[in-house]
Amino acid sequence: MKAFLHRKGVYPSFQQYILTSLSYMALGLFASLIIGTIIQTLGNEVPFLPQAFVDVGAFAIQPIIYGGAIGVAIAHGLKAPPLVLYSALFAGSYAAEIGGGPAGSFLAALIAVEIGKLVSKETKLDIVITPLVTILVGFLVASSVGPPIASLLEGFGSIINWATDLRPFLMGMIVAALMGLALTAPISSVAIAVMLDLQGLAAGAATVGCAAQMVGFAASSFRENGFGGLVSQGIGTSMLQIANIVKKPIIVVPPTVAGMLLAPVATVWLQLENNAIGAGMGTSGLVGPIMLVETMGSQPVVWWSIVLLLILLPAMISLILSEWFRKKGLIQDGDMKLDA
Repeated sequence: MKAFLHRKGVYPSFQQYILTSLSYMALGLFASLIIGTIIQTLGNEVPFLPQAFVDVGAFAIQPIIYGGAIGVAIAHGLKAPPLVLYSALFAGSYAAEIGGGPAGSFLAALIAVEIGKLVSKETKLDIVITPLVTILVGFLVASSVGPPIASLLEGFGSIINWATDLRPFLMGMIVAALMGLALTAPISSVAIAVMLDLQGLAAGAATVGCAAQMVGFAASSFRENGFGGLVSQGIGTSMLQIANIVKKPIIVVPPTVAGMLLAPVATVWLQLENNAIGAGMGTSGLVGPIMLVETMGSQPVVWWSIVLLLILLPAMISLILSEWFRKKGLIQDGDMKLDA
């Protein structure tokens, strides 16, 4: 059985079904829901842009569109053969359209793709059998477990949102730390935030935590990585540091502490709110700040919050802590050096 599964490219594991699949799900979200929301926001906020921006964005964020993008992205990530990859579009789209949301699309596409890979090229009627099986499996999974799983995750997210509203100081710190670490780890923080449907203060805290990881690592490692590292981590991803974190886990402490210290400022004093997309993005592609403007409006307090809580303060706190760690010998030069 193991030999058969490997021959078909099926490797059941945490790496494949969580790390890889969630990462590719995030790419599907980027290519549909996230970029669509950005385009729509620009169309609404920038006076001279044509109405087409709003229309294009509104189309891209429809469940049937982002669900299909998730399905194809997961199939691509799991190295599905062509007929399975194209059929996965149905699994993702149908799950999202019937109320399964991103979580339903993820589950339906994942199972449909793996079953589709098992039957691919096993018969002379492959051009019929493979898409038929993949589509039917996607339909069954989406219909039976997609909406309940989506409701379960959204319910859990609602508890997080509720708890953060009730105890913004403590929960803000916890959410910022966990979401920030998820962003830096080889897992998709934006996929988690979207599936949990983080909103309001919880999403604001998550945005601060994610931004602290990115900007914090960019500032802390500037002496090793220079301007290129500043940009690649500050508006790219702090995931670039994962290999260094495995070697020297203490380097993740400064940006994590920065996020935890700043989260209560966002949740208690500034009442910073965001949506699920911005919650898991931090400053990556400036999506977090854009979604803050989308959620709270283009007000002076929002822009000051972006500058202070997402850029200046996390950079300063992380740099101060990392330099103190260097003086104590806990971090040495080269520990945060990125591979060229």
